Amino acid sequence: MNRQDFRDLALIRLEEARVLLNNKKYDGAYYLCGYSIECALKACIAKMTREYEFPPKRNVIDMIYKHEISSLIKAAGLEKKLDDFIKEKNDKKLERNWSNVIRWNEESRYTTHSQKEAKDLYNAITNKKHGVLAWIKHRW
Repeated sequence: MNRQDFRDLALIRLEEARVLLNNKKYDGAYYLCGYSIECALKACIAKMTREYEFPPKRNVIDMIYKHEISSLIKAAGLEKKLDDFIKEKNDKKLERNWSNVIRWNEESRYTTHSQKEAKDLYNAITNKKHGVLAWIKHRW
C-alpha cells in the first residue's frame, strides 16, 4: 500500500460511515469513522518514507502497525504539531474534536455505540473548519 491508497481508504471509510449513520447503523458507523482517521494518519506516515530507505527501528514499526490513534499520531510526527497548532490558533473546537477521536480504538468494533456517539465522532472528523480530517489533510 502507498500514501494515495491510504488517502483513498480514509475517504472511502468515512463515506461508508456516513451511509451507515444515515441508516441508523451506529455501531458500524462509529467503528468506520475511527478507521478512516487511522488510514489518514497512515497516509501521513507513508509521506515520511523514502524509496530505498532502510526500515525504521522496531519500536517505530510497532507503532505504525497498531490501530491506536495516539500511537499513529506520534509515528506520523504530528503530536507536537497538533498541540502547537491548537495553542497558536486557540482552537478549542479542534481540541475537543481530537479528544473525541483519540478515544476511538480497534476494540470499538466489539462494542455498541449510541446514535449520539456515532454522530459526535463523525462530526468531529468531518467539520470543515475544526474537523480532524481537515487538519490531517493539510499534512498528508
